[in-house]
Parts: sequence; structure tokens; C-alpha cells
Amino acid sequence: QVQLVESGGGLVQAGDSMRLSCSVSTHAYGYYSMAWFRQAPGKERDFVAVINWNGGYTDYADSVKGRFTISRDNAKSTMYLQMNSLKPEDTAVYYCAVNWGQLRITPEARRADEYDYWGQGTQVTVSS
Repeated sequence: QVQLVESGGGLVQAGDSMRLSCSVSTHAYGYYSMAWFRQAPGKERDFVAVINWNGGYTDYADSVKGRFTISRDNAKSTMYLQMNSLKPEDTAVYYCAVNWGQLRITPEARRADEYDYWGQGTQVTVSS
């Protein structure tokens, strides 16, 4: 079993920065990719960013490219999302997810149904 816990959300103003963290707890050993998704009220859960098992490959949604940076520290079993130049349209609940056993990132990594485990989400609100 894999448990994910997000932290770092809150209320900020447009143009501010924020860093989200996702801590992974598991007794299993293996490789996995990790991703961030977000869901605004009344909308579907959208892909934000993905990172492969060793941090050597990343991919971003066009809406956040150049502003957000995904990273991971496997020694700490933690993934991060550094969000800069935040906009009101970034307001959403942010979820981290794990695709257990995935070594190579494919285009399907942008689909929520590719992921096996999810965190409970953390609210990010950006005021104008």
C-alpha cells in the first residue's frame, strides 16, 4: 500500500510563489513516476506536471510551463511543485499521484486514470 500526503497549500496573491510537497509512505520497494494534477470547482481533474522515477525527465501542461517546476528527492520520498508567478486561474485543489512501476514517461502520463495512488489534495487559492 502507498500513502500520499500533500502539504503547502494556502492563500496567496497573484504574482506570488508557493511550494507544494507530497510525501510518500510505503513499505514496498520499486520504481514509480509521480505527477501533480489539479481540479477547480465544477471542472475535471487536469494534468499539471509529471516526473519520472529518478527525476531525469519532466513534462508540463502548457498552462504552467515556465512558471512551475516539479522535482523529487527520493532520499526523502518527497515530490515538490514550485509554483511561481501564480495567477487566479491556478486556483484549485492540487493532488499528487503515483504510477507504480512506471520507468518511462509516455504521453498517457497526462491521464489521471494512469495513476494508482492519490493524495487527499491541498487547496491553492490565488487572489487577484
